[in-house]
Amino acid sequence: MKEHSDVLAGGKRNILVADDEFINRELLENILSDEYDVLKAEDGEMAYEMIRQNRNTLSLILLDLIMPKMTGLELLSRISDEPDLKGIPVIVLTSDHDSEVESLRNGAYDFIPKPYPQPDVIKARVSRSIELAENRQIISATERDELTGLYTIEYFYRYGSQFDKYYPNAEMDALCFDVNHFHVLNERFGTEKGDEILKHIAERLETVFADKASFVCRKTADTFLVYCSHRDHDEYAKIVDQIAEIGEDLHTSLKMRVGVYSCCDKKLDIHLRFGRAKIASDKIRNNYTVSVSDFDEALIDAELFAEQLVEEFPKALEEKQFLVYFQPKFDIRGDKPVLSSAEALVRWIHPSLGMISPGAFIPLFEGDGLIAKLDEYVWRRTAEKIADWKARLGISVPVSVNLSRADLYDPELVDTMEKITRESGISRDDLYLEVTESAYVSDSSQMVDRVKALREHGFFIEMDDFGSGYSSLNMISELPIDALKLDMKFIRTAFEKKNDTRMISIVIDIADYLKVPVIAEGVETEEQYLELKRLGCAIIQGYYFSKPVPADEFERFLNDKKEGKG
Repeated sequence: MKEHSDVLAGGKRNILVADDEFINRELLENILSDEYDVLKAEDGEMAYEMIRQNRNTLSLILLDLIMPKMTGLELLSRISDEPDLKGIPVIVLTSDHDSEVESLRNGAYDFIPKPYPQPDVIKARVSRSIELAENRQIISATERDELTGLYTIEYFYRYGSQFDKYYPNAEMDALCFDVNHFHVLNERFGTEKGDEILKHIAERLETVFADKASFVCRKTADTFLVYCSHRDHDEYAKIVDQIAEIGEDLHTSLKMRVGVYSCCDKKLDIHLRFGRAKIASDKIRNNYTVSVSDFDEALIDAELFAEQLVEEFPKALEEKQFLVYFQPKFDIRGDKPVLSSAEALVRWIHPSLGMISPGAFIPLFEGDGLIAKLDEYVWRRTAEKIADWKARLGISVPVSVNLSRADLYDPELVDTMEKITRESGISRDDLYLEVTESAYVSDSSQMVDRVKALREHGFFIEMDDFGSGYSSLNMISELPIDALKLDMKFIRTAFEKKNDTRMISIVIDIADYLKVPVIAEGVETEEQYLELKRLGCAIIQGYYFSKPVPADEFERFLNDKKEGKG
């Protein structure tokens, strides 16, 4: 048998016997060679060199403590200090019982006494030590996140639960750190830069929470969890600021937020504790003035309510619990207001919860990707109602429906709108399409191309929520629109500030230049109506004329128009 080899021949594991006595080396080789490739070293220095050379294939070291040039204890200490060697298991060979304890303290897995026991005992101890070491390596590989070196979520929860077991009275906080809009950093700088940011965040968190009563992990891409001894609100705010300083070092803007479930109820499963911290973090997702959010029980109620709405959405669609309401729009350019069109607005009439506000479910469905299904439902119900009015009343007005950002990403959108108008028997002139100003700006080239395609197929396009602060005036001149619809808050702000309507006047001038009408929504008083008329606004909608009403109530406006009353 060669005493120098770094090849794992025949699929056997390599083990090293380090003993200065020839007879001991030969004896151990004879016992173990059927199952292992045995390397041999006769002194401490030779053993160290062979360990270095074979560190990637060596499965075990059998180490005599009394050797020339370097003792076994010295070699064991050196192995334990070197990161690329300390994972190799060591069984100490000794007749000195006092040295057994010291060897174990220095990292030895086991010991075999001299004179040697029966061969089966030696084989069993060797096999068991190798198995334990390999299991430890597997655990180590799965224990740490590959990118950041923090605990993975599974081990994080495991170690946190173990800590609770041994320190049941310790007051602990569950924290959820998130990077605000991390996807923007990835898109702007690339994933390599994004990974660098995440690694720096991990290092900073480990530094801040370095005490033994703290555990840190990376849960998902940009979400970090910390289980730590209780701190006050202001201290967490300072920690967030410390992490945000990383952005300055990396020449980028980094905004962090943290959700805090303070003094955890340890009767709750540890997963649920961090679920509460995540709920608190999500509460301030788009709030750039607040960086720390504390959990309270009301958030759980809101979360459960949101989950209920998402869960019941398919059934609500099937049972047509969603009703389309209509709010009239009046052309005010003539001597008296004339009904010119309407806007379709969805309402959820829940069988047990009653009327659910759109403000509760629209943002929720936008976040969960359900909004596209709801939008198409509204388009179809609206088209059917327009067709019904034409057939039954002999009159209709164009009705505008909302297109969400998700709809504009759909490559089949134009075909879907064509199909709806064709199947319902209405024309493209009957169905106006409202696109929010923010949707144009979010991915302008793709959105503009999609809207252009809709216009080319004959659909009337209204830019909704104009004045909410997203686009430049220069950009407006390049967008495919047929009408500008002023945001409700824009109208309200103008009249609240000592009737300073100069901005409204400027927008109307721009619309005149573009040869498109201006629609003002949220008009509530006669004063607003008269001033908008004086400024040259074309169309208004709002509670001054009518709140959104069910289809049967809206028929009153259609009948009045048919009879020439407005």
